[in-house]
Amino acid sequence: MSQAGRRLIVTADDFGLSWAVNEAVERAARDGILTCASLMVGEEAAADAVARARRVPALRVGLHVVVAEGRPVLAPERIPALCDAHGRLDGRLVRAGFRFFFRPQVRRQLEDEIEAQFAAFARTGLSLDHVNAHKHMHLHPTVLGLILSIGRRYGMRAVRLPYEPSMVAVSPRTWRGHWKATSVIGLWTWLMRQRLDRAGVLHNDAVLGLLQSGAMDESSVLALLKRLPSGVTELYCHPAIDDDAQALASGYGKKAEFEALVSRRVAAALEEDGVVRVGFGDLG
Repeated sequence: MSQAGRRLIVTADDFGLSWAVNEAVERAARDGILTCASLMVGEEAAADAVARARRVPALRVGLHVVVAEGRPVLAPERIPALCDAHGRLDGRLVRAGFRFFFRPQVRRQLEDEIEAQFAAFARTGLSLDHVNAHKHMHLHPTVLGLILSIGRRYGMRAVRLPYEPSMVAVSPRTWRGHWKATSVIGLWTWLMRQRLDRAGVLHNDAVLGLLQSGAMDESSVLALLKRLPSGVTELYCHPAIDDDAQALASGYGKKAEFEALVSRRVAAALEEDGVVRVGFGDLG
């Protein structure tokens, strides 16, 4: 999918999580470099997010599938194998991953919840620009398989490939993080790329933000943009208009990430380098 030149998708995850996140997304789409947002359809501020997306038609919106650490769309009693005692999707990611693999009852409930999330997005009337998953759980082969089979029925054309090349590591900390990420998820990322290509599903070539997730401030973004590879790259972040307590509970929702998206220095760097900002829908 790589080609001459550089195109950049700029995505905000967790759209719909809270008012502070939604406000940041709307402002960054109007006044900054943001091109896309990934909607959590089960969260309390999802309806507010949809209303804002309609006010900013240039913003491309996709589905942020949540299968762990979040609010389900279905009632917890319908998917008890996925939920904790508080009715939230289990936040123990490794445990959840093993159960998705080995327990048929869990897989059936997982399928029902993912289907419900696609259906909820369809009811918004928004065009489905892309699909990804909270905590990159679509790297899990079972989750990815369900997204591919269900998404086809809802017009899904593009999925995030969470591959970050080593060339973008900008510090000893991120070099160490890249080695750990490669050793743990490198094979699954390779398998995901093969499955997406076989299914004819569009995807980016690389991402920026994986190693510095939750710390994508202006200086980090500028440093990453200096290492922007050729082809289609997605820069993703988790902005909020202030350091939002609800989002920060999961390590995200940072005011500094919003400020990076509306930074004049960042916008100037993209313009000077001739980088074209796009959405996933422009890849076809």
